[in-house]
Amino acid sequence: MNNDLYTEKLTWFKQNEKPEVVLMMADNLELIKIVIAWTSLEVKRVEKLTELKSNTENGVWDWLWENSKFSLPELKEKIGTSFSEFALKNKLKPLIGNRVLYPDGTANSFVQRYLREQVVKLFERKQKRPVKKG
Repeated sequence: MNNDLYTEKLTWFKQNEKPEVVLMMADNLELIKIVIAWTSLEVKRVEKLTELKSNTENGVWDWLWENSKFSLPELKEKIGTSFSEFALKNKLKPLIGNRVLYPDGTANSFVQRYLREQVVKLFERKQKRPVKKG
């Protein structure tokens, strides 16, 4: 029952995404790296869920994260950055608070779409470069 509640609440957030969150991480290489690494990280919900004490949007969001677990050292390793775990936690806060990252290891679909478009643009620019003749 509680696991179904977790899935139900998480699904609601995914169905009510805000596209504006893309603006907070667009063109910020550090945040982009975190989002990319996040989606390849093992993120699980805890075995025994805590009681949901608030049905407010923020209360439910906090509850979902309270009942999720992941390895900060593993995330740091996947990002391949030299900043501390403390610095990484501080960079995660706005991504979590603004619902860019989800507590199941996924990311906001608008953010994912933005990142895919950036990759396509990168490949298009490379293809348009003139071929040097030797």
